[in-house]
Amino acid sequence: MCAVNILYSKSIDKFYIGSCVNLDERLNEHTTKKYSGSYTAKVDDWVLFYFITELEYKQARKIEGHIKGMKSKKYINDLKKYLELILKLKNKYCV
Repeated sequence: MCAVNILYSKSIDKFYIGSCVNLDERLNEHTTKKYSGSYTAKVDDWVLFYFITELEYKQARKIEGHIKGMKSKKYINDLKKYLELILKLKNKYCV
């Protein structure tokens, strides 16, 4: 199963949205700066803000794209606040 993860950096006041197969492994790659040229390697204070699990690969990628396409901090905060938004996304992008 796959996941969509949303990281937050207070120092730059930005969110990072990604998807992965193994959430724990991917978070470790972000925090250890495994990919030195990546967006998340720019700062050291990324924290896991929210994540959506139990997704198929294509479903995770579509939900990631949807969230990025919204370009909205309010929308990201609402995802964490209102579980029904997550359920709607899972149903909308059901594989």
